[in-house]
Amino acid sequence: MGIPEATEDQMSRIRRGAADIVPEEELIQKIGRSLKEGKPLRVKLGLDPTAPDIHVGNAVPLQKLRTFQDLGHHAVLIIGDYTATVGDPSEQNAMRPQLSHDEVMAHAQTYLDQVGKIVDMDEAEVVKNGDWFARMTFGEVIRLAAKLTVARCIERDDFSQRMAEGRPIGVHELLYPLMQAYDSVMVRSDVELGGTDQIFNILMGRELQRQMGQEPQVAVTNPLLEGLDGREKMSKTKGNYIGISEPPEEIFGKAMSIPDELMRKYFVLTTDLPLDRVETLLSPQVHPREAKAELASAIVRRYYDEDAARAAREGFERVFREGRLPQEMAEAILPAHEVREGTIWVVRLLRLAEMAASNGEARRLVEQGGVSLGRDADSLEVVAGPDADVPVEDGTVLKVGRRRFCRIRLG
Repeated sequence: MGIPEATEDQMSRIRRGAADIVPEEELIQKIGRSLKEGKPLRVKLGLDPTAPDIHVGNAVPLQKLRTFQDLGHHAVLIIGDYTATVGDPSEQNAMRPQLSHDEVMAHAQTYLDQVGKIVDMDEAEVVKNGDWFARMTFGEVIRLAAKLTVARCIERDDFSQRMAEGRPIGVHELLYPLMQAYDSVMVRSDVELGGTDQIFNILMGRELQRQMGQEPQVAVTNPLLEGLDGREKMSKTKGNYIGISEPPEEIFGKAMSIPDELMRKYFVLTTDLPLDRVETLLSPQVHPREAKAELASAIVRRYYDEDAARAAREGFERVFREGRLPQEMAEAILPAHEVREGTIWVVRLLRLAEMAASNGEARRLVEQGGVSLGRDADSLEVVAGPDADVPVEDGTVLKVGRRRFCRIRLG
């Protein structure tokens, strides 16, 4: 007997970009029952705010959560104010630095502001797992820990690898998957979302729900997204990320540097373009640069709108194809006393223009040949070295890297 059409319609949208649905037949049954009874599924996604910003890699499970919302299901966002202070050991070869609760909550606020770009927050249920963990007595913690064996924990590749290499594993890290699993019990989730690195934790939730008399949740995981370097997982720490709150022109420019071999993955995971359109764009009949511009436009459009995507593309073409300056750029005001006889130390200039966060970063930018100055696009000249005093006047253009420009104003 085939799957009813309405159920299959939902499954086809859920399957897009999914790495695993475990077990898929249970999700089919849950969706069928939901449609029959008119009762939405409770779809859980946990967020540990260990950093203040969200990038398009973080956004992949959030987009899947929005898909479930669009299909009529109920989104449950768990802010891991307690799990984040432990630190998820998934895919880690060493203990994470522990964050304070205040640090986590400060990150959480900016997280939620950005999540609203993706998830319908008016319809979402948002809870903190500190709401239940903060109330637990030590005896309750012990009884919960008794439901997990050490042997089960060290089945994890990351734990077994660290043990084999003699790297320490904190007792608190062993509790993390149990804490995530208990979250599922507390919100009675039907489905939990996450990256492929979360499969152990999500399946632990199934097991704990079963032990505590609940119907087990289904795991829906997505592939982890490599960053702009094409090698490592996208991460702000590694600098290979596209932030969803960055200016449209910055998102577009970064997307244009995505390695060709990752374009299909980015199309599927970071845009909502129809898959037949994706296949057309990736065909030999379309130049890869044109396909990448469509990809970059789609990413900008997802987090802003059509006008922003169009303007970002036009700005990129103006700078990179036509060799002209951006129509709009930030201005940096230099106090008059900083400029002596019409010159300023280039490192000081970068700091005052907020193009570098430290003298060390400024020196590296210059040493890498990434800093240019001039009156217009044709007169931009690369600064020779980090010890140079460079000429500046009102209206001088400062270019850093490939995409960052500002116009100097003398105060």
